[in-house]
Amino acid sequence: MGGSLSTEQVEGLRKRLSGAVVAPGDAGYDDVRQIHNGMIDKRPALIARCQTAADIADAIKFARDAGLEISVRGGGHNVAGRAVTEGGVMIDLQTMKGIEVDPKAATVRAQPGLTWGEYNDATFAHGLATTGGVVSTTGIAGLTLGGGVGWLMPKYGIAIDNVRAIEVVTADGQIRTVSDDADPDLFWAMRGGGGNFGVASSFEYAAHPVSTVFSGLIAFDLPDAPKVLDFFRDFTPTNPDELLTNCGLVHAPDGSGHKIVAMPLCHCGDLADGEKAADQVRTAATPLVDLLGPMPYPVVNTLLDAGFPKGARNYWKSAFFKDLSDETLGIMVERFEKAPSIMSGLIIEHFHGQVTRIPATATAYPFREPGYNLVLIAEWLDPAEDAANIAWARATFADLSPHMADAVYVNYLGDDERDRVRAAYGPNWERLVGLKKKYDPDNVFHLNQNINPAG
Repeated sequence: MGGSLSTEQVEGLRKRLSGAVVAPGDAGYDDVRQIHNGMIDKRPALIARCQTAADIADAIKFARDAGLEISVRGGGHNVAGRAVTEGGVMIDLQTMKGIEVDPKAATVRAQPGLTWGEYNDATFAHGLATTGGVVSTTGIAGLTLGGGVGWLMPKYGIAIDNVRAIEVVTADGQIRTVSDDADPDLFWAMRGGGGNFGVASSFEYAAHPVSTVFSGLIAFDLPDAPKVLDFFRDFTPTNPDELLTNCGLVHAPDGSGHKIVAMPLCHCGDLADGEKAADQVRTAATPLVDLLGPMPYPVVNTLLDAGFPKGARNYWKSAFFKDLSDETLGIMVERFEKAPSIMSGLIIEHFHGQVTRIPATATAYPFREPGYNLVLIAEWLDPAEDAANIAWARATFADLSPHMADAVYVNYLGDDERDRVRAAYGPNWERLVGLKKKYDPDNVFHLNQNINPAG
């Protein structure tokens, strides 16, 4: 869907919005339309850089009146690239960065243009934190609306488990504040339903006493992968709530292409207990690098930033594991050795603790069983290498498919996986379709992992 706009239409929106309106040819247009994944290259007819919920409502009405597709950009980090429309109106929230921390109530009001790095810095000043992304440049809005996996989830649940209220502009242009007490059905749907139900203009989160944590990365040589993966599989089921440990087959960050197996961890409890856990991890094999130690919590969310530079080309596959058998782990190592890019890797995320104690139907995000999730990341820089890297990711996922469940975290779905959206919602699918019919019957918000009101 696309269209042309008259000068009068554009000027009319400029007069109404408190934020800027950016059209093709304007200064900054190309910068604003670019998102994190360098494979996405779309040109909106107009970009509405909103400052307030009223701006968002005006932008929605403008786009609908003009018959133009709407996309919504928060941090622009999501791999599928749905934050940008070709020929439509991009509602850009990047400049909405207000944040207010109430240390006495341990709550945070935050606008959707914030990154997790900015959010963490603000809450850390008060000795508080909320479960957020593991890469600091990720936006709070998109990550939260899809669920919000992060370092603190065994202790405090995922991001949506900490959301107390959301201000949202729905497809009819209404500004609503939803919570357990106000419009609870919409509040339920937005906690995991992605951008399907409206544009979030602010969030209220619970925050927790987290300041200095025991965290960091430890890495081993790839020939030690069988021992390290076996250790990881045996070690993680007994992890306390305070400890999250993941494991990845990745390349050394020095650009050498050296293949390693890395275990990032975060212990948000007593530092002495964190040290004890680290000492156990150190016995997995002989470390190549040991960067484990006490650090401020905001630093933890920057440890992986260098592996996800803006503009790199990304193609991901993901699913929850059915099993973490010797065969499964062997396939991962074998396929990783064939990765065509020194930026690619396979990550295993461990789910346990508080995130798994909440009923599957309590929020739209449904995956609450203890277990493991695969994030298969193909990442490279040269467009000429697109075919080779995408083929590697698809073949690797196909080889692992017998060991994967029909369950996927919606935030990891790629642009070519529309047929897997239902698998992201499991037992919650039918209720979500019903609520989509109620709140967005025309599917105005369809540039997302879409819940079609037609089912």
